[in-house]
Amino acid sequence: MKVENPEAVEALKRVFELELAGVVRFTHYALMARGPYRLPIVEFFNAQATESLTHAQRAGEIMTGLGGHPNMRIAPVEETGQHGIHDILEESYAHERRAIDAYRALLEIVEGKNLFLEEYARGMVATEEEHVMELAKMVRDFE
Repeated sequence: MKVENPEAVEALKRVFELELAGVVRFTHYALMARGPYRLPIVEFFNAQATESLTHAQRAGEIMTGLGGHPNMRIAPVEETGQHGIHDILEESYAHERRAIDAYRALLEIVEGKNLFLEEYARGMVATEEEHVMELAKMVRDFE
């Protein structure tokens, strides 16, 4: 099968790998959260992990629909080794910013060329921007 829009497929591979890294990251944070607010933080990070998996699956479905082949790897998961709530929220914020960049890169490739992919990328940028806004509000208590 011929790959349609190889540039978009490569951008989707990056999204796929980054979202899978989010599953690992957020699952780890849910396990490492501690302190008096642990229970709602664990719930939050478990939900983030589930959402990252859903996002990876969607990107993979689109990629394979275009004739692409998802990699069997994840993006690097940088970790400071600090597990205080503030630290993991800051790391989450940085991860979500990288996700925005990945979806914006896809948007640049498909804008004006493929309405479906353009709408998908725009919607995902908006979703990730909302996550960044939420994380920014959560971090404010620690400043």
